[in-house]
Order: sequence, then C-alpha cells, then structure tokens
Amino acid sequence: MGLATLGLAACSRVDGGDGGEGGGSGSTLDRLREQGFVKVGLANEIPFGFVDDSGNPAGQSPAVAKAVFEELGVPEIQAESVSWDGLIPGLKSNQFDVIAAGMFITPERCQQVAFSEPTATSPEAFMVAEGNPHGIQHFEDFVDNPDLRLAVLNGSVEQTYANHFGVPEDQQELITNQTAGYELLEAGRADAMSMLSVSHEYLLQERGGPFEVTEPFFPVIDGQEEKGWGGLCFRQDENALLEEVNRVIAEFKENGRLLELGQDWGFTEADLPDDTTTAELCEG
Repeated sequence: MGLATLGLAACSRVDGGDGGEGGGSGSTLDRLREQGFVKVGLANEIPFGFVDDSGNPAGQSPAVAKAVFEELGVPEIQAESVSWDGLIPGLKSNQFDVIAAGMFITPERCQQVAFSEPTATSPEAFMVAEGNPHGIQHFEDFVDNPDLRLAVLNGSVEQTYANHFGVPEDQQELITNQTAGYELLEAGRADAMSMLSVSHEYLLQERGGPFEVTEPFFPVIDGQEEKGWGGLCFRQDENALLEEVNRVIAEFKENGRLLELGQDWGFTEADLPDDTTTAELCEG
C-alpha cells in the first residue's frame, strides 16, 4: 500500500508553471533579496520549527531555511506561526513564502505544493505518563483498548497513521500544535501524544513533567517501513527558486553543513537524508 495509497499529507516538488510573481521565481528571489527577508510559516513544533521566547523563528527547519537563503543573498527570515492544518493554505494564499516546519513529503501534499529535496527524518514515538502504565508502543494499542485516547496533530502524517491502523475517531483528540497535546496529557484528557521522537525528546527537555517517550519506530505498512522525510515547502510555480534552494541543500549535504544545522536541535547523522529523492516520495 505505502504512502501513495494511504494519501498521507506533506509538501512536494511539482514541475510546471513558470514560477513566481511577475512570471518567474527568479523574480521572487529578486524580490526577497530586495526586501532583505523571507517569511516562513511554521506551526510551533519543537524542534522542527517554532517561535522562541524572543519571537524569532527557531528549530531545525528554520535553521536550514535561514542558512539556505543567506547563501542566496537573503539575510533574514521572519516567522509566521499558524496551526498545522493552516500551513499549506497559508502558503498558497501568500501569507508566507516558505513552509519551514519539517513537513513530511507525501503524495497528497505533492499535489498541492512543491517540496525541496529532503533535509531530515525522524522515527515516530509516543509521549506517555512515566512508567508507560498502559504499555503503549504502537497505534494498534489504541484499537485494542477503547478506553485510551490519543492526541494527534490535525492534518498530520500521524493522524493518517492512526486512521490507517484503525484508531477510532472518537479516541483521537485532534490538536493544532504540540503544546496543546502536552496540555491534554497534563490534564489527563489524553493517554499519549503521537509525534516524531525528536519532537518529544526536545519538548521534554524544555518543559519536563512526569512523562516519557516510548521506543522510536517507523510504522510498517505492507511489510515495508514508512520512513518519512521532511523538507522546505514552496508554492507550485516557484520552479527557479526551488532549483536554487535544492542546489544549496545539495552543497550543505555534501560539506556537512546540513548535519551542523540540525545538531543544536537534537538531530544526528542518522537523521540526515540518504539517496531518497523528493520525486520518489511524491510517487509513494
């Protein structure tokens, strides 16, 4: 079955269109250079993309975006924080220029927006109460125990996994961001929060609390691990801009800069892109 038949959401590279304002995403890059900043959309998921206490964009994906655009002559990034399910609509309506949220590249999203080449991955995990009293390790545990409730980002890959493995909708608490899920756990209104392992680990570092993170895993569908890859996300007509961004990402991957940019946010060499391409991910 895989991601294609699951219809998971993320951004993707899509060919077509002549790219950007005024006929060409070269003109978009000229505009960004002239104004001196690029506006990025994120959804406050630590450590992929969030707004820090000073109101500045922070996390692995904004760090990559900042470094890439600095190379392209745009010295500053500005953050626009929205709910997770508002990221793609916000990009398409020109609310911001780039999604820098670690959004996974999936076939469904590839029909709506254009992804850069991958910049990072992370396995899935659950945040649960200390001692994991319900023994939660997989989405199927919620199917086996109808009393359990799962906090999951609305519009996320994790929501699609939950649906695929049969977690009933009335056991899913749909949240708009990571903080909302943490607060549901604190209040006892959810037994687990589903998100990427690195996101849970970093959130626990930041906020603490009587919680722990379960063993990381990649969901297995039709005998194959579904390893998700995140990238920067653009409007579909930004072909020339996307080509320049991908050129810089390839350089960063080759010279070690991509690893360096992620290390401050808990990413390791194991989380770096392999030879998987965005085109392959879009096909599913």
